[in-house]
Amino acid sequence: ELARIASADVLGMLAVPEVCSALSSVWSAVLEAALTAVVRNSERTRGPAPARIAVIGMGRLGGGELGYGSDADVLFVCEPLPDADEADAVKWSNSVAEQVRKLLGAPSTDPPLEVDLNLRPEGRSGPLVRTLTSYEAYYTQWAEVWEVQALLRAHTVAGDPDLGLRFLHVIDKVRYPEGGVSQDAVREIRRIKARVDSERLPRGADPATHTKLGRGGLADIEWTVQLLQLQYAHRIESLHNTSTLKTLDAIGAAELISAADVELLRESWLTATRARNALVLVRGKPTDQLPGPGRLLSAVARVAGWPDSDASEFLDHYLRVTRRARAVVERVFGGVGNGH
Repeated sequence: ELARIASADVLGMLAVPEVCSALSSVWSAVLEAALTAVVRNSERTRGPAPARIAVIGMGRLGGGELGYGSDADVLFVCEPLPDADEADAVKWSNSVAEQVRKLLGAPSTDPPLEVDLNLRPEGRSGPLVRTLTSYEAYYTQWAEVWEVQALLRAHTVAGDPDLGLRFLHVIDKVRYPEGGVSQDAVREIRRIKARVDSERLPRGADPATHTKLGRGGLADIEWTVQLLQLQYAHRIESLHNTSTLKTLDAIGAAELISAADVELLRESWLTATRARNALVLVRGKPTDQLPGPGRLLSAVARVAGWPDSDASEFLDHYLRVTRRARAVVERVFGGVGNGH
């Protein structure tokens, strides 16, 4: 499936959003298959499963916008069956989640799928799997601002669909709170973003051409969209969407920012995603940094569908688009919440 999508991509038969959607479908299917296999194996050796499990996609997986090199950010939710002991059910669910993660990350001829569980409550120190009631208790009492922001992209991708849907209903009250998020929360998001900007860029990376964390790159656009969601989703239903591009459409339709600004953000997201995907196809491994002029850049430009043989023009175009978007990000991300 990955080879089919990549071929269609290189041949210009799929647009960027279609590539991302297709990749997200593949990984959802792989997660579903791995979960089914692990549960079936457990039932064969240990008897009936004591719990239902749902897999919630977070980040780009939840948004249906995975790139070739993306990890799968997920949460596992379980619900003990009526006659099961809760402690046993949770323990069993944890072992299932651990096996799924191990299976998918194991070395094989296929690209590994790194299942990333770091967005779960309490991060690395928290349990791999929680019950629905435990998630509800945690998110309503303890959720930090960044966790609420992360939930904006939560969407069911595998496992028990009914449990997954109930999880989404539970978190809707957290991610789209009555009356919107507080001014303090908005300030905190800005503070975290400033810290990410200064600390997360890898050593030696060029902030002008880093497709994920660079100026006008994916993180810039996604954080801006998410801040607008946190502020307005409680009164604008169309902002209840996990996709960055579809939410941008909704932001434009609601006239929260100008149509021209929406277009600049969209073009930058598409340009950075296209470049990042091309980088992975050319280099055969996940990478976010565009190279300087040379053979590698020429190959990336060609795979990205750049019509001209001049790769320096591809680079100039990338810099121009992301620079314009960065100006919008600085204005909107810094300006929202000041009575705008």
